[in-house]
Amino acid sequence: MAAEEKAGVGRAPSCLCVLCGLPAAGKSTLARTVLSAAAQHGWRATVVPYDDLIPEHAFQTRAVEDGVALQDVHTEWKLHRHAVLQCIEQFMKKPEVLAELPSKCQINRAAWEQCIHTLLQPEGLDHSCADRTPLLFLLDDNFYYPSMRYEVYQLARKHSLGFCQVYLHCDLESCISRNQSRSEPISTEVILEMVKRLESPNPQKNPWETKSIFLNTTDNLSKCDIQKVMELISSALSNPLSPVEDNTEQKEAARLKCASSVVHQADQACRRLISEAMKTARENQVSSEHMRSLATQLNESKATFLHNLRKQLLQETPLTQEEDFDVERVVKRAVDVFDHEKKEILLRIINDHK
Repeated sequence: MAAEEKAGVGRAPSCLCVLCGLPAAGKSTLARTVLSAAAQHGWRATVVPYDDLIPEHAFQTRAVEDGVALQDVHTEWKLHRHAVLQCIEQFMKKPEVLAELPSKCQINRAAWEQCIHTLLQPEGLDHSCADRTPLLFLLDDNFYYPSMRYEVYQLARKHSLGFCQVYLHCDLESCISRNQSRSEPISTEVILEMVKRLESPNPQKNPWETKSIFLNTTDNLSKCDIQKVMELISSALSNPLSPVEDNTEQKEAARLKCASSVVHQADQACRRLISEAMKTARENQVSSEHMRSLATQLNESKATFLHNLRKQLLQETPLTQEEDFDVERVVKRAVDVFDHEKKEILLRIINDHK
């Protein structure tokens, strides 16, 4: 069946294509190439660059009391990510209206207007039928957690859009080298940290990631690579998602919510334990240098601990109703593990100081 037919009468077939991978893996380069190919297909297409849309302060960090560490302002950052999807959803409903969002999670309006300019005034297309030509959004971000990509999938499901993913695999050395050659490189530490967190699409584990392809971008993209991407997008346009009768998606959402709740509560508990450790160190008159080392080691340990906890929960938490899952018990057991690690680090620092 043609893409236009499956999308429904009076509505252009549309697709959300997620481009994910490490910084400098080649996502933006691929996006530009796909834009050119999309124009040759007669599609309206645009890139949604998260780095340009989300204000810089949303990525910045702030100090926690007692100098415990610099923590990402996750809540605000997530609000901004959600705001980007809100803009896309608003455009799908009313293309002529710029999405109105709360000031707290405002995105860069100029960047968003640039995104949709080519969609509203496509070059080389008859404007009288532009609203019937296929519409493609290329979401350019790292999308290192499945939950980030799942939010895009949910939006596609909600509005019966096509959905697909392109994971760009590039070796770490090449990513670091490319990043350093940029005019405004990010820190190498950010890339190294993302390597620890990144979870590539896994169709075997997550059926909603079935329409995903993997590209090796350590070397330059080939014509074959671009062809694979265009075929993937064409298939997604021709086969938009639709609501299903069973509650698999609701169960998956419940599992993600449950895992997030556990990690959030564990994070709060770990912060309290770290504050206690810092207090104990001060009472033992640990030097400033050793205090800084203690803070660094404790927070590195916490970051690794929370990442592994989240990963374990998503792999092992059954698809059951949330009330069947004892969040408090799981949090306590998990935090006990971190508490043991904290005590070992604190003891080592105090002994080194002496």
